[in-house]
Amino acid sequence: MTETGVVGVRVRTRAWLLLAGCAGAVLWAGGPAQAAPAPRADLAFHGHAVIDGDRMEVRLTPRDHGPAAVPEASVRLRWSVGPAGAVTLSPGCARTGERTVVCGTGALVAGQAGEEVRLGVRLRVPAPEVTLEVETAWNGGVTDPDRSNDRLRVLVLPTGDEYSF
Repeated sequence: MTETGVVGVRVRTRAWLLLAGCAGAVLWAGGPAQAAPAPRADLAFHGHAVIDGDRMEVRLTPRDHGPAAVPEASVRLRWSVGPAGAVTLSPGCARTGERTVVCGTGALVAGQAGEEVRLGVRLRVPAPEVTLEVETAWNGGVTDPDRSNDRLRVLVLPTGDEYSF
């Protein structure tokens, strides 16, 4: 083999070694970047509901049991009996259907309670019972592995007594 042929083989060999080294570095680094997992938080809603005559009052407090903070969340409330006319809403709440209201909770600090949400509803018809469903509508992008305390069904009887949830 001529001297030129040997140099050509050496250059091609070095190019292949360089290419193989770069591929190995990419594989060793873990390949393409992967998205970070969503932070974990445990949202919960605690409160009271009472029916007095044709009027139902609901008070609830959102809470983040952590470990991560929740930048913003919202809670959906749904009644089995539709409200008649206007619904008295806390700031940050909106009626989204005939029997449904959604309320923003604002930011929730891990391990602390948020601001209380208050709703007043005049029931369309007197009812022997009303089922109130409370559930997270938006969780701020966190992962909540315990859904047992942010999806609730509360049976409220028209006795004037407060029913806790």
